[in-house]
Amino acid sequence: MELYKENQLKIYNSLSKKKEDFKPITDGYVGMYVCGPTVYSNAHLGNVRTFMFFDVVYRYLLHLGYKVRYVRNITDAGHLENDADEGEDKIARKARLEQIEPMEVVQRYTVDFHDVLKNYNFLPPSIEPTATGHIVEQIEMIKEIIEKGFAYEVNGSVYFDVHEYNKNENYGILSGRKVEDLLNNTRTLDGQTDKKNPQDFALWKKADEKHIMRWPSPWSDGFPGWHLECSVMSTKYLGESFDIHGGGMDLKFPHHECEIAQSKTCSGVTPVNYWMHTNMLSLNGQRMAKSTGNFILPNEILSGENNILPKPFSASVVRFFNMQANYRSILDFSGDALEASEKGHAKLMEAVNFLEKVEAGKISTFDVKNWKKSCYAAMNDDLNTPILISHLFEAVKVINQIKEQKASLIAADLLDLKTTINGFVFDVLGLMNENSQDNSEKIKGVVELLIKLRKEARENKDWALSDQIRDELIALGIQLKDGKDGTSFSIN
Repeated sequence: MELYKENQLKIYNSLSKKKEDFKPITDGYVGMYVCGPTVYSNAHLGNVRTFMFFDVVYRYLLHLGYKVRYVRNITDAGHLENDADEGEDKIARKARLEQIEPMEVVQRYTVDFHDVLKNYNFLPPSIEPTATGHIVEQIEMIKEIIEKGFAYEVNGSVYFDVHEYNKNENYGILSGRKVEDLLNNTRTLDGQTDKKNPQDFALWKKADEKHIMRWPSPWSDGFPGWHLECSVMSTKYLGESFDIHGGGMDLKFPHHECEIAQSKTCSGVTPVNYWMHTNMLSLNGQRMAKSTGNFILPNEILSGENNILPKPFSASVVRFFNMQANYRSILDFSGDALEASEKGHAKLMEAVNFLEKVEAGKISTFDVKNWKKSCYAAMNDDLNTPILISHLFEAVKVINQIKEQKASLIAADLLDLKTTINGFVFDVLGLMNENSQDNSEKIKGVVELLIKLRKEARENKDWALSDQIRDELIALGIQLKDGKDGTSFSIN
């Protein structure tokens, strides 16, 4: 039986502002959409925190036995410098400053994004669509919104009419903002005179003469508004209504609010059942952000090439650090915090590695079944990774007691403990057993050194030493194989 049938997952829904039982639209299947990066620069660690959490959501849903279609987009056009639909396209600006093609910018930073996720052991999404790959669909959605009377064209640009939508719907249902308050708090900006109301947002922008990225449309040569792509791609790949939509809390307004308005206008149904938002990562007590220069890049942590940390840290330690805080709370990044996580990570991996060598005893001194229930209860409670980790360290304590011959487990409990701890540590949290990898490299180096010494002994006709090296390696389970290209080895 699939694990999801005996584990009721609860999710904090940003829409209802409370935890709710997770019930997918189709039993056994989950559709999840997460807003991906705008690829105009390197993703910093604050960005990666959001993607890392949803990697864990994806992993846990798979662990429970759900069939998951996970869609995470790439924004490669249409994201302007501010939310007032003014300013330059971020990618086009980068291309202009560096005097290269916009798609060179896109390619460079998409490759970097993928490299970072690979280094940090992310599972790839089921589909990773791009904004530029869905221009036709975006134009069609705009046409539909205009036909339904919720958008208007002015001077080649098309805007969504928030006031018209708000007559029968609630623009602000997700963020809790009211249109009246938005009106009072809106400054008049140059270029906003085309809009009927300051709260209206762009579905299509007419490109000026200098704008490089442009496509033909019924209204003008231009480009789609940033909010539109997610409505289009989530609908195309997950349907008019799907299960989970995720992103950073900074996207709740206006981006996700606009998505709801666009999608509901076209379909007439609530587009998303569960909205999930991660909180920010801070550095030196301030929000991590490119705009302020207060950030660190993920690969700088691995290399140690930064002015913030005392030394390099592994990707698995950074994952572990991120999972020690609830995703809805602010997490402060520092060298001290990473060093503490590194020590905890090492203890966890040491215990996991030792557990593989443990042999069954005659009695069980630890209630594995109850402990296992606690682990699942933590993850079922809105994916509470810090509580899960605390339970994992309860098992670490027991493993260390077994090491000191102060505890034991019968065969069935030992197998259950091994399967459960490995499942949560590696499959769900996505941690990596780097100690094991390091040891493998060390073993390889030692064996290669012995092979070199054996070769020298044979060249010196010291057959006794040559045979001794070979025989002692065999006794350790390491088999040498001599061939015309030299000596290779295998570990039995």
